[in-house]
Amino acid sequence: MPPTQGAVVPDFEAVCCDGETFRSRALSETLGADGGLLVSTGFVFSAIAENWYKRFEGYGWGSEAVPLLGISRDGPYAQNAFLRRLDAPFRLFADVGGGVSETLGLLTDRHHMANVTTPRRSVFVLDADRTVQYAHVADDWTSPLPREEIGEALEAL
Repeated sequence: MPPTQGAVVPDFEAVCCDGETFRSRALSETLGADGGLLVSTGFVFSAIAENWYKRFEGYGWGSEAVPLLGISRDGPYAQNAFLRRLDAPFRLFADVGGGVSETLGLLTDRHHMANVTTPRRSVFVLDADRTVQYAHVADDWTSPLPREEIGEALEAL
């Protein structure tokens, strides 16, 4: 089951990409002084990921104090290429094997795709102690994000 408001997100470690380099980092050492916005879009270069990350940048989300941290099933080279293409200051965790998504309870079976799981699209606003201040896990693949609620939770950090 995905984390809900008030829950503490497990401190996972995964390869973290910044558009140029990548290295293994723990979530706790990647969050900013005030927390972070943890986002799962499944895969980079998907229409959903491109749409979401362009919107995030337009909203002004992601700063040093509250960084925007994505999770995707892609490897670090693809993630860095995606970040360079966006030219955005975000970082992405490479969850190639799906372990982070599984830990967060985000994996779901894909209909009509035998033995294939994909992380559900989700957004978690975390404080510096990894406590969820706001959680949104999409029920489908196309609905828009609740921008106002996410923005309010980010402002409250």
